[in-house]
Amino acid sequence: MKVNINAKLIKKEQLKNDIYKFSVQAPEIVKQAKPGNFIEIRVQDQVQPFLRRPISIYNMEKEKGILEFIFQEKGIGTQILSKREVGEEIDIIGPLGYGTFGIKEYKNVSIIGGGIGVFPLYELAKNLKSQTKSHINIYLGYRNKDCVILEEEFKKVSDKLNITTDDGSYGTKGFAIDLLKEDIKNQEIDSILACGPLPMLRAVKELAKQCNIECQVSLEEKMACGLGACLGCAVKTSRSSKESPEYWHVCKAGPVFNAFDVDF
Repeated sequence: MKVNINAKLIKKEQLKNDIYKFSVQAPEIVKQAKPGNFIEIRVQDQVQPFLRRPISIYNMEKEKGILEFIFQEKGIGTQILSKREVGEEIDIIGPLGYGTFGIKEYKNVSIIGGGIGVFPLYELAKNLKSQTKSHINIYLGYRNKDCVILEEEFKKVSDKLNITTDDGSYGTKGFAIDLLKEDIKNQEIDSILACGPLPMLRAVKELAKQCNIECQVSLEEKMACGLGACLGCAVKTSRSSKESPEYWHVCKAGPVFNAFDVDF
């Protein structure tokens, strides 16, 4: 059950010029949250900006009640949020989303992310590592060397970490899915778990379909409310017809879906 709390900011890190990691004391959220859940943040007490900002959960320390989230400073909301200081309280609603990543035993599971979509995959990989004996392959795609973050963190929760950059300035040149394709040829992959930009997720779904591999995707949609009230984060289901389209709302039914149930 979601709760609305004022969470104390206990640690603030600037990972890159425009990327921040916040650690907050939020035991009420942490004890309920699962990999794939997200939170909604009111960036300040004033009327503007009016809407909360949806942000994925990066990491949880359940025994200590600590929740960590990472965000990129892009618009006015995240600019205001980035100015918050240690000791201040942040208005947070969570955990949100009913669709979360399934944690179960796999022989070989592949986790793939791109851009800011890599952030919620850490908690997922950490849970798989601690709760199962699955062999975990992780594929992270970035635009260039300057965008690469969390490499050491993901190394600790994977058996094999693959990093690609579009321009080849770090890791392997190309896209993360290219390395995933190669590994599928060489080993049996039970499941693919993904989060990232829509073109990447579309390609991952097609690859999983061709290879008959289970696939879960976490969708990144603009969420004005995060509670299912505004209906702004609708995605079409694959069982929809042209005559009678059917939609789910990412904030309520997701953000994690069976990839084959979504019409990208």
